[in-house]
Formats: sequence, structure tokens, C-alpha cells
Amino acid sequence: MRRPKSRRPSLGVVLRQLLPGAAVAALLAAVGILHVAARTEVVDTGYALSHLEAENRSLTLENDRLRLELATLKRSARLEKLAKDSLGMAPPAPGSVTVLSRPPQRAALPHPVAVAGRP
Repeated sequence: MRRPKSRRPSLGVVLRQLLPGAAVAALLAAVGILHVAARTEVVDTGYALSHLEAENRSLTLENDRLRLELATLKRSARLEKLAKDSLGMAPPAPGSVTVLSRPPQRAALPHPVAVAGRP
């Protein structure tokens, strides 16, 4: 008895049958990779934002501390003590200050304009 010949499908038929499934699988893989890349970028941006917010809080606290220090250094009582102790300054003796009165303001007089060739 003879065995019937098994007919194997040709390469073109196999490719036509597998190509749509392979294309869908490749498309899904590409979408998955892009999704993971986008999520990774979102997480990285979140970490960067968190770091910048912490830095902003730190710099705001430093700014507040420096403003307080400046206000403390500008206090008149502190400046007066520093002038007396470190610089040896003292308030002027009574009668040693002469107040000058300001002369009355005169209206500005126009100045004559010299023209070339004329006096």
C-alpha cells in the first residue's frame, strides 16, 4: 500500500497566515514599551519636582532667617551700643550743635543764552 503524500503548505501561505498575528503582537509590544517609557518619565519628573519643592522650602526658610538677622542688625539700640562701645562715639554735648536755617528758595532766573558771534 502506498502512503498518500502529505502536502505541506508553501512558505507564502504560512506567512500570509502568521503575518497579521505577528503585526498585532509587534504593535502591542510597541505600545507597551511606549507606555512604560512614558510612566518612567512621569515618575522621574515627579522626583525632580519633589526635590525642587524641598529646595524651595529650604531657600524660603533661609530667606526668612536672613531677613530676621538683617532686621536685628539694623536695630537702632544695637547700632547705638556698637557706636558707643566699639567706635567710642557719644551724643554731642548740649549747645555744641548749631542748626542752620535753610535760605529761602529763589525762583530760578533764566540764564542768558550766548549766541555765536554775538555778545
